[in-house]
Amino acid sequence: MMRRSPTFDEIESMFERMARQFDEMGHQFGGSNLMPASYGMDIDVRDSDEEFVVVADLPGLEKDDIDLSVTERTLTISASREMNEETESDTESGEFLRRERRHESMHRTIRLPENVIADDATASYKNGVLSVTLPKRSVESDDSHRINIE
Repeated sequence: MMRRSPTFDEIESMFERMARQFDEMGHQFGGSNLMPASYGMDIDVRDSDEEFVVVADLPGLEKDDIDLSVTERTLTISASREMNEETESDTESGEFLRRERRHESMHRTIRLPENVIADDATASYKNGVLSVTLPKRSVESDDSHRINIE
């Protein structure tokens, strides 16, 4: 009986599941993270004929808190915010018994099944929802070129 080697996508999926399980375990133990939370955002990835559309939930953030980068097959979404202690203490009275909202940071890397045209990618952010449109690179627009033999 021959064993089949797992594909890259299967291995990547396994690591994503393990990271989510570690994150969930951290929440069960009083909110402490056993592993850095790399999956603090929920995403949807839609594949249409000409483009990929990635939608990510990033509630409570400003547009300037979000950083996007894209390569041929990988989209990286990073978001980070610092809570302003002076503003909060001015509007609320009393002393904190527990404070977990000082700094929030999220990071997610999405590997796409096909190459995209990074220069033509667009993004919008409204009401805590980030939408990123990534046009697919067609096979005809391949960067390869023919080499003549002398």
